[in-house]
This record gives sequence, C-alpha cells and structure tokens, in this order.
Amino acid sequence: MNTAYLYSDAFHRFDYGASHPLKTFRLKLTHELIKACGLLDPDDPRVIVPAPAKREDLLAFHSPEYIDMLEASNSGMAIPGAEAYGLGYGDNPVFPGMFDWSLLVAGASLKAADLVDSGEARTAFNISGGLHHALPFRASGFCYINDPVLAIMLLLERGRRVAYIDIDAHHGDGVQAAFYDTDKVLTISLHETGTTLFPGTGFEQETGEGAGKGYSVNVPLPPEAGDELFVRAFTEAVPQRIERFRPDVIVSQLGVDTFRSDPLAHLNVTTEGFCTMVGMIKSLAPKWVALGGGGYDVANVARAWTLAWAIMNDVQAPDEIPLSFLQQFSGAGFPDRNLRDARR
Repeated sequence: MNTAYLYSDAFHRFDYGASHPLKTFRLKLTHELIKACGLLDPDDPRVIVPAPAKREDLLAFHSPEYIDMLEASNSGMAIPGAEAYGLGYGDNPVFPGMFDWSLLVAGASLKAADLVDSGEARTAFNISGGLHHALPFRASGFCYINDPVLAIMLLLERGRRVAYIDIDAHHGDGVQAAFYDTDKVLTISLHETGTTLFPGTGFEQETGEGAGKGYSVNVPLPPEAGDELFVRAFTEAVPQRIERFRPDVIVSQLGVDTFRSDPLAHLNVTTEGFCTMVGMIKSLAPKWVALGGGGYDVANVARAWTLAWAIMNDVQAPDEIPLSFLQQFSGAGFPDRNLRDARR
C-alpha cells in the first residue's frame, strides 16, 4: 500500500462530556465524509482497524503511577488523588472508558508508525491521534496519553531519525519536552504565541538543551495570523531544516484549530493554507506518519482531514460535499456544499 488509514468505529463511542469542546464525533464525521467523497471504497484494503495499545507500550513514556491512575479511573468515577495527575479538571475530565480511549488512540498511532517503518505503507494517517500535550506524569490539554511521543519512540527504537512537524494552533509542548535533549529527533512547531494561548510555551528561545541544542524549533505566530503569514513561516522554517536533518520518517500533527472559525484559538488559516502545508509535508517526507490533532469546529475538521487524505493519495477531492452526506449530518454545522470553503 502507498497509504494506510487507521480507523475504528469505536473512536467516536467515547464522550468527554456534553460541555467539553473535544467531540469524538468529529472522527466519525471525517470518516463518513471521506467515504462520501469517494476517497475510500467499501472494504478498502487501506483501512486498518487498530488494536489498543498495551500497558507496556505506554510505559515507554508515561510513569507506572500515572498509568495506574488512568486505569483506575476508567469507570468514570473520581479517584482520590487523581487531581495530582491532571485528571478531573475542566480540560481533562474523568469519563467512562477514558483509559480504553487512550489505549485505542495510542494503538492506532503505534500501528501507523509500524506500517510506515516496515514498508507496508509510505504514509499512514491516524485521524484520532496527535494528542501532543500529555506529559509523563499527568494529563494536559484534553490529552491523556501522548501518542505522537509513543510513535516516535517506536521509530527511535528501530534506529530511525525522526522529524516531528506540528501545525496545530497550540504548541506541541509534550512532544518537545520528550525529546528536548536529543539530536535524534527534530521537533518543529508552528502555533499561536504562548502569550495568548495555552499551553503558554513554544517561544523562539526554546531550542533544546545538551545534545538536543538546536533540534527544537518554535515559530510562535500572532493572533489573527492567516494563510499568508502561516504558510510563509512554514516555508521559511521547515523545508531547509528537514533537508539538513535528513529524517528517515516525518511524524506530523495536523491540527485544524488554526482555522478562523475555531472557538479555542485566534488564527485565520483556511483550507487553502492548510492544504498547502500538507502538500509540502508530503513532498518532504521519505516516509510519513500523519496524525490528527486539535479542531473544535467539527465541520472544519471533517473538511480539512478529507482534503488531507486526498493529498496523501495524489487524488483530487470533489469541489462539493455530496448532498446525501449533508442531509445525513444536517446538524453538523456545514454552511454550504463547498468542500474548500476558504471563508471558514
């Protein structure tokens, strides 16, 4: 296979809560739009149903005590002491199946990395992944397990050089921290400045330490930055560093909370700018593990990741969203039939 698409119907069965901005329904919506646009066939061999990660997989990055707390909280009941691990706050609620959700997402990213490294696919896309804020001892920013870190660690164990590119509106702090002192991983994050947005990190002076000095690259952008500025920053920061580093694999986080209608950030990227950057990552990557990420306008998520999947497969997505799809998901917030609606 040239491309693999990691997906499970179980992705959208977990619920952070009615008032929480992260809606796992966006994953089903994306999957159904990709199919409706003719970008996946019934019984398509590119669709890989992932198995959940195992506990020992998580221990490559996360502490045993933290994993114990996640597992104990899987029922959705509050556990004494959970707050010390970042659980139970508004961002990181304890909900039924929380640990099962985390295992499934992590398993999908690990499978994506394995498919790419083994040569079974050149590109693997896990739309559920990209949960880049989780830290070894605690949950953070809607993220319980840091699946990008686990995927990168698997690749490192196999002797690969890895570059990580993050275009989410929020700084990829958990991934940066994991590899801040090594020259085996190049991390590049373009995001809204930490002076105005969580997690308050990702400034230019954060460049790594020890052997990793110079291998962490941050491009904080001002609020209201749109396609022109974001793409210019990407063009100036990313290609030359990737070409110099010469990775075996690129792992990318393709968050779309950069879009202008997203409720949790203040940027003005559109599908045009997003697709330009996705196309550039594709051209730079000898092998590519693509992960989802942020995105809290669910219609934008579905539109953007459908277009990204088309780019990964070198095919042209249709200009219009099929009417049958819009009728089926009439409450999902699609303003019109334009798949590339740059106004949003």
